[in-house]
Amino acid sequence: MKYSITVLLVIILSFGSFAQVKIDKSINPDKPKLVVGVVVDQMRYDYLTRFWKKYGNEGFKRLVTEGYNFKNNHFNYIPTYTAPGHASVYTGTTPQNHGIISNSWYNKFEERYIYCVTDENVQPLGTNASAGQMSPNRLSATTIADENRLFTQMRGKTIGIALKDRGAILPAGHTANAAYWFHGQEEGKWISSTFYMEELPKWVKEFNISGTALSYMKPWDAVQKLDSYSESGVDENLFETGFNGKKTASFPYDLQALGKDNGNYDLLKATPYGNSLTTDFAIAAIKGEELGKDEFTDFLTVSFSSTDYVGHNFGVNSKEIEDAYLRLDLDLARLLSSLDDQVGEGNYTLFLTADHGGGDVPTYLTSVKIPSGYFDDPEFDTKLKEFIFEKYKKEDLVESVSNYQVFFNYRTLAEAEIDRTTFEKEIAHFILQYPKVSNVFTRSQLESGNYTEGISGLVQRGFNQKRSGDVIFVLDPAVISYTTTTGSTHGSGFSYDTHAPLIFFGKGIKQGSTAVRSEIVDIAPTISVLLGIAFPNSATGIPLNVVLEK
Repeated sequence: MKYSITVLLVIILSFGSFAQVKIDKSINPDKPKLVVGVVVDQMRYDYLTRFWKKYGNEGFKRLVTEGYNFKNNHFNYIPTYTAPGHASVYTGTTPQNHGIISNSWYNKFEERYIYCVTDENVQPLGTNASAGQMSPNRLSATTIADENRLFTQMRGKTIGIALKDRGAILPAGHTANAAYWFHGQEEGKWISSTFYMEELPKWVKEFNISGTALSYMKPWDAVQKLDSYSESGVDENLFETGFNGKKTASFPYDLQALGKDNGNYDLLKATPYGNSLTTDFAIAAIKGEELGKDEFTDFLTVSFSSTDYVGHNFGVNSKEIEDAYLRLDLDLARLLSSLDDQVGEGNYTLFLTADHGGGDVPTYLTSVKIPSGYFDDPEFDTKLKEFIFEKYKKEDLVESVSNYQVFFNYRTLAEAEIDRTTFEKEIAHFILQYPKVSNVFTRSQLESGNYTEGISGLVQRGFNQKRSGDVIFVLDPAVISYTTTTGSTHGSGFSYDTHAPLIFFGKGIKQGSTAVRSEIVDIAPTISVLLGIAFPNSATGIPLNVVLEK
């Protein structure tokens, strides 16, 4: 009897042990060795479908056919700019919480305009220029990369890469091993700051002296036959800006000849070669940092910035933008091939999205009878000042008008004994009557109301109580504020700016697609679940469970 009890106890304990192993496996998933986050600057969702037939099989098509494609993915806030976009992708929340309300904004506490990643307390690395004095010091929330670093006790690496400083810094977060961005002009180097390290690693120094950047100062012509680019408008038209020193905005472009009049190496940013250079550097980083080589998951954040520069210059319907995406497709294929070789196919997880979309050039839309137009900022500022002086016989009641936000001067309001809520109602009423304005919201409304849908919900999720202005207004659809009537921009809450691609690919990801709505803030929580780590500390998005393998 004693023997039987002992045997039974051993069996029970053994079964419990096996059960525990099974439970542990489900709680602690077999994680990827590397997570790669790819953000394509100013990529509309329809660039996937519009140029599909011309893409090769190893870039966008591989991601879509082997991965999971969210066809109805949107930004859920205003403004849709680069810095808020990158911050929202990686923090899993909106400017309301992470604090990056624009690329630059008026800081009412310092009474000056500030740039989203400027940090005068750090020093540049790789250059003596102030372009290196950057850090994530104004980002209030953690990113998914931060949470991975915390979870792994700082053993998992994070490397951020982009031509734009904000595109490299904000995704990588506060705890990154490094963020690198490209300094053009006469230098043509990848740089960083002392926020991350004391000096650049050897592999970065070697890349900077390799002549890779110089090799791209060459002619830019269509990568496929130009007359086959039927998915875009005619090459020479009235809606594109082009480059200084060239009379027409049409192929080809001799970058070596145009460099002097267009910022030298900065010219690369405004061509597809900037994305190719980014790919080269990302591949070098995978090798130089030995990413994905140990048991601790690493993060590589890559932003392809050149598509944004091309879009601003030539517009979303240009042959230049089509060529930029056909070339980006080749660069993505190179990146995926390198990941297969260096990390191992099936050992990494990649997601691809955008930081915002982009609208058609208003002058083009007008030419095809679609309502559109331009908002004159200086004229608006003048009219607003005239209204305030006529109404209150006082100047300096408003400190700044920027990013479609009006910032009050609380000191002068108090001195004039003007009630703030009354003043904001008067300003809001004036702005709502102004041409090309569709909606106006006051601080009182946004602080006391709870808006979940429509434009009001987008505005509220972009409103940061401490950093935003006192009256916020929204322009009509297809109306932009721009310095020229050629090229285009973004920033609105309309579908052309909010509808962005979202593809998950690789380890732990199902194959498939859906047209069910998803939002940009859902990306970081989804990766958190995949890795079994904490959500970013201010996350408001929800995991996209449909994409994850059981």
